[in-house]
Amino acid sequence: MYYNLKLDYWWLGMKRDIVKYVEQCLTCLQVKFEHQQPYGKFQPLEIPVWKYEKITMDLIMKLAKTLRQCDAIWVIVDHLTKSAILLPIKESMYSEALAELYLYEVVARHEVPVSIVSDRDNRFTSRF
Repeated sequence: MYYNLKLDYWWLGMKRDIVKYVEQCLTCLQVKFEHQQPYGKFQPLEIPVWKYEKITMDLIMKLAKTLRQCDAIWVIVDHLTKSAILLPIKESMYSEALAELYLYEVVARHEVPVSIVSDRDNRFTSRF
């Protein structure tokens, strides 16, 4: 706050006044790092031994439609090689269609992975 204010203002005892103000400001106290709840424990991912043993999935949505009416990309990344499979999909695809595409594009070429990391999109956490 001091560095932002000193660009346009200055007065005698400015730093002391700002410290006093921040100590009494309820909003400032709530957004301080030590008062925020942690999002969860970060766990380092183990380095896999084989290609496509451990993968990460995510969706890139709201893209311009292609000639095949695809408006999203399904990104599947291998942890070991960092190689990516980019699958054009329709945002409106159901889980059944995504599961079928996954079988044809990933499992058929690389076998079933040991673990999959995703952002818990409801398409990934469904029964498929």
